[in-house]
Amino acid sequence: MIYKVQGAPLYAYTGGKEFDASKPTAVFIHGVLNDHSVWILQTRYFANHGWNVLAIDLPGHGRSGGKAPTTVQDAAQSVIALLDAAGVDKAILMGHSLGSLIAMQAAAEHPTRVSQLVMVGTAYPMRVSPALLENSISNPNKAIDMVNVFSHSTLAPPPSALGPGTWLLGGSKALMRRVLASNPHENIFNIGFKACDQYDQGEIAIDKVMCPTLFMLAKKDQMTPPKAAQSLIQKARDGHVAWVNAGHQMMVEAPEECLAAILAFCKKS
Repeated sequence: MIYKVQGAPLYAYTGGKEFDASKPTAVFIHGVLNDHSVWILQTRYFANHGWNVLAIDLPGHGRSGGKAPTTVQDAAQSVIALLDAAGVDKAILMGHSLGSLIAMQAAAEHPTRVSQLVMVGTAYPMRVSPALLENSISNPNKAIDMVNVFSHSTLAPPPSALGPGTWLLGGSKALMRRVLASNPHENIFNIGFKACDQYDQGEIAIDKVMCPTLFMLAKKDQMTPPKAAQSLIQKARDGHVAWVNAGHQMMVEAPEECLAAILAFCKKS
């Protein structure tokens, strides 16, 4: 589904279901150089079990138009503007990596609009190595290779999200190349990395979050090691922690485990 958000088209995957104002709404936010498809199993389940699903391509990414947000704060405003465009008063926000910071910032700035917050593969500060920042400009394919090696717990994980015969590492690389090519006007790889690296409002934001928060941490995460989330966990007003036996790209490496953790949190809180 395409919504007009901040003057530009913004794509939101709905799980193949029509929007129903009587149902609760879940918004899914991807990380750097990803799109809505990284949430494929989780979104399809929610869409078929009584929820409205809005799994977005961030502005300037994939099927969405407009300029890519250069800061976490700008991206958070886009998420709230999407709720306005869709006529949603309150939603659960779920974000992965950069998306987790965006979801948290949106919940901090607009606490009455967010019922629950799910932060997947998060960290604060979310520093990006100088090598990745440089290669995202000078050699994007090398940076894509680096990110994916660090984002998966093994180079040949068992098929999960898409079933037997799929190669998760290769699929993740192909997705990043496709998303990068979707915007020939901006280097959204470097823009996303800089937004992560420069975000300095994490502890202020988590103090303002009023809703229950789930921190979903991967035991083998090398991109955002679990210890890097501890400052946020300690400050969360109503924080919960779930562990997943996977790497940073846990939604595709361990999709059913991630889904189970999210559902348990939704039911408990």
